[in-house]
Amino acid sequence: MAGREDGNRQRAAQAGTDPAWAEELLEHLRPAGRDVRRVVAWLAGTVGATVALQDAAGNLIAGNRLPLDEGLVADITAGRIASAAWESRERHLRLVRVEHPSHACVLAVSRQDPFDRRSSGVVTHTAQVIELLLTASESTAAGHRLRRATSDLRLAILQLLMVEDTIAARRVAAGLWPGLLDAETACVYVVESAPDMRDRVAEECLDSTREDALVVRCPAMDGHVIVVGPRETTGDALRSLVGRHPDLFLGGSVRQSLAQTATAYGQAVSALAVAHFRPDKTAVYAERTHPERLMDPVALRGWTSRVLRPLDTLPHHTRAELLATTRLGLEFTAVNAAKVLGVSRNTVRARMERVEALLGTDFADLTVRAVVHLALNTRIGLTDAPSDGTGEPELRLADLLSGPAVRTWGQDLLGRLDADARNPRRTLRTWIAVGGNAERAAQALGVHAQTVREHVRSAEPVLERQLLAAGIDLYEVVLAHLTVGDLDLPVLRSPA
Repeated sequence: MAGREDGNRQRAAQAGTDPAWAEELLEHLRPAGRDVRRVVAWLAGTVGATVALQDAAGNLIAGNRLPLDEGLVADITAGRIASAAWESRERHLRLVRVEHPSHACVLAVSRQDPFDRRSSGVVTHTAQVIELLLTASESTAAGHRLRRATSDLRLAILQLLMVEDTIAARRVAAGLWPGLLDAETACVYVVESAPDMRDRVAEECLDSTREDALVVRCPAMDGHVIVVGPRETTGDALRSLVGRHPDLFLGGSVRQSLAQTATAYGQAVSALAVAHFRPDKTAVYAERTHPERLMDPVALRGWTSRVLRPLDTLPHHTRAELLATTRLGLEFTAVNAAKVLGVSRNTVRARMERVEALLGTDFADLTVRAVVHLALNTRIGLTDAPSDGTGEPELRLADLLSGPAVRTWGQDLLGRLDADARNPRRTLRTWIAVGGNAERAAQALGVHAQTVREHVRSAEPVLERQLLAAGIDLYEVVLAHLTVGDLDLPVLRSPA
């Protein structure tokens, strides 16, 4: 057995008569060929040997396991010697230290024939190539872990904003992005792409906004990137990005306080549906009139306080948790709401069922969902302190919806459908009345379920609202039906 001190590794002789092996070895450094297992297999075939690459603990990284002296392996991996050779009549063994960013490895080569100058050179140079590949792999893996951790942190910040915990969101963001959430308000944008393009689009969003915005890969929709932009320049940067790519769409919210991030997100998703019908592929939610803006604000706040009064007996944190979850649960499926909030779908459903019980109603009814959604969005502007009802107008929902301005809005909105001879307005009204179920609506109308879906889908560009997915758009259309008397007002346990 022979050994050498670390730093005195044997230099391989020139390959003179057989330079092809060096070219083949270099090919393994090309981006398409960087695989340690392939290099080890190549070495075995080139020198006619059995090759094993293992770490200090004896774990096989590549090749075929060989019986090795544990003490000798320990000396090599500890750096006491750089290489060793052992010979017998049946076997010739070479062991070479291979550096690794986190721990050293041993490259063991066993063959029947003695090692000549060529085979020794091949082994030495292969060890060097394996060192480069292991270092590159470790660096790549570390970079991937860092990017994943950063992405998870951005998602955690968004989830805190979604449940109105702005203090915790700022505290988490301050460590990596100082000043990012110092502003009191922000716009939320949703960039839509093909799912397989999403990672690249997210990186371009980061570059375009110069990391002055919170960029999150949406946990619910594979093709969406969510951008929370406190800066005024974020919108222009994203519109420029969408303009450069033919397959991107952009929806944006109005500027909201950070505590209203969930509302702004819903607005951005709603605007995104409109963006699909725009030549520039972008839309902003502020471009249309909303029914709550046409109602008496004092009366609306008083009505909201009375509708949500059954929740006032709960502890503050429980009440806030139920309200935040219900708002998202009404705008998205339980599965998607759970992904956005970072909880299980069963948790979302359990919280919503508790709110249903407290309000004495059923969220399967679309009119109920629309009315409760109106109350929850209005509640954002109220103080967190429970209301005792003092000084609140005793107006009911019927009074709120019967005002001249909101009635005119409802008539104008639904009137857009009257020009269609297929009467999609009747289909839409029937579809809403049966909870958005196409089969039940088809039975009531005496048509095929696909016809119902086509009528509802054709109403979307006319109304500039997304209807087949629950959310702000659908609830506004439901409220329009309530204002003109096309649907009956829902019944809640509270005096709504």
